[in-house]
Amino acid sequence: MAEYWIYLIPVAAIGYLLWSRRSASSADVKALIGRGAQIVDVRTKGEFRTASHPKAINIPADQLDERSKELDPGRPVLLCCDSGSRSGFAVSILKRKGFKEVHNLGSWRRIQSFLS
Repeated sequence: MAEYWIYLIPVAAIGYLLWSRRSASSADVKALIGRGAQIVDVRTKGEFRTASHPKAINIPADQLDERSKELDPGRPVLLCCDSGSRSGFAVSILKRKGFKEVHNLGSWRRIQSFLS
């Protein structure tokens, strides 16, 4: 039985990655935006300048740990990037910093459907 524990590590890692990348539903996002959610695009500055949503602010994922104080921890945070992987990682950064309501939107392009 003890030799099977080694197989749990990759299964747990994959499970965590899938869990952290899950996206908020449309109804959830609309409700959060109605409550004053902050939309944070964690792509690079260059990616953000190329195309982004006008209501989003840009804090690149590699700067989020230091720049988290620019966000209000009492308001919901909606994170997005290009595919959902960086924003999934960013969720864990903000939760570690004490933010309670942090959601991964996945791709920044999804915001259009939520805000129209």
